[in-house]
Amino acid sequence: MNILLIVSGGIAAFKALELVRLLRKAGHGVTGVLTAGGAHFVTPLSLQALTETRVYSDLFSLTDESEMGHIQLSRAADLVVVAPASADILSSMATGRAHDLATTLLLATDKPVLAAPAMNVRMWLHPATVANVATLRSRGVSLVGPDEGVMACHEFGPGRLAEPPAIFAAIEAFFAPGRMAGKHVLVTSGPTHEPIDPVRYIANRSSGRQGTAIAAALLRLGARVTLVSGPTSQELPAGASIRRVETAAEMLAACQAALPADAAVFAAAVADWHVDAAAQKLKKQPGAAPPSLVLHQNPDILATISEPGPRRPRLVVGFAAETENVAANASAKRLRKGCDWIVANDVSPATGIMAGEANQVHLVTAEGEEDWPMLPKTEVAARLAARIAEALA
Repeated sequence: MNILLIVSGGIAAFKALELVRLLRKAGHGVTGVLTAGGAHFVTPLSLQALTETRVYSDLFSLTDESEMGHIQLSRAADLVVVAPASADILSSMATGRAHDLATTLLLATDKPVLAAPAMNVRMWLHPATVANVATLRSRGVSLVGPDEGVMACHEFGPGRLAEPPAIFAAIEAFFAPGRMAGKHVLVTSGPTHEPIDPVRYIANRSSGRQGTAIAAALLRLGARVTLVSGPTSQELPAGASIRRVETAAEMLAACQAALPADAAVFAAAVADWHVDAAAQKLKKQPGAAPPSLVLHQNPDILATISEPGPRRPRLVVGFAAETENVAANASAKRLRKGCDWIVANDVSPATGIMAGEANQVHLVTAEGEEDWPMLPKTEVAARLAARIAEALA
């Protein structure tokens, strides 16, 4: 496959050379585009030596335009990759500015775009960048990273360029949409609503964003996906078989009806209890005591589907939303429920994970625990989908 690699400014630009090496080793063709900022960190000669083709940088080059005009260059590749993607180029992409060759190519391309952000943590967390990233995602631009860690400026936090192998894996995923062809995956997402009366219910703060992203990532890998979703405002992915439910009992019934499946991912935040719902709205009576609500335990969907039997999926993945002792509680839950993997996260209010756009998870398996950095939920979904594909291969 042919990749148009845009290298923008930033100290992390040197990692683009390792990415080119990985791509060329895998047999991909790479055409390099170097911004003025990127040229401060990577020389055209080094990029040209590794890509084994000429490097482009000048929008108004008469020679380049006569040999391959910028419109043709923007559409000759199968995928456009921006690595590193600085705050400046993300802003230009979001606002449609075309002030140099790189941004003009990005505005003119009709091919998918993958960006790997890299910048100071304060720049990444700035509301302008947050808004720009949200705009790009809504337009279908895929992002890999950024990672969290110590930066060249000695600050710590999200903003580090994803490592070249991770970017390479994301690129490979674009060219392997059939990795899960023929596989059926059941995914649950969102909260459940347990009615108290016709107008009130017991619920939680889950947005359904993570489960929806997982379903979309599995679809991109070619899987047939059944998405059982509780009440959510998320746009559910086209191509999935959607089952909308309200209560835990309805969710369990929908999951059982969707079997058999090769894998099941239980990302929904299912209410633990329900009450005997009143047929009419409960009224506040002057001088009377408030109504007594008796809690009843809901069915355990994860444990039920994990039970041994001919209809048990080969891989069952549960989620553990914790507020303390995350790793220990997740490990105990995996054994107690009988599932294969647990994806655990800390949903304490201070983390902003519940209903937020980013997540920091710990993948717990029989082999041990993996700590993933804080990532956009779409990236968590892509990584998890890739791991599921590997497990089912």
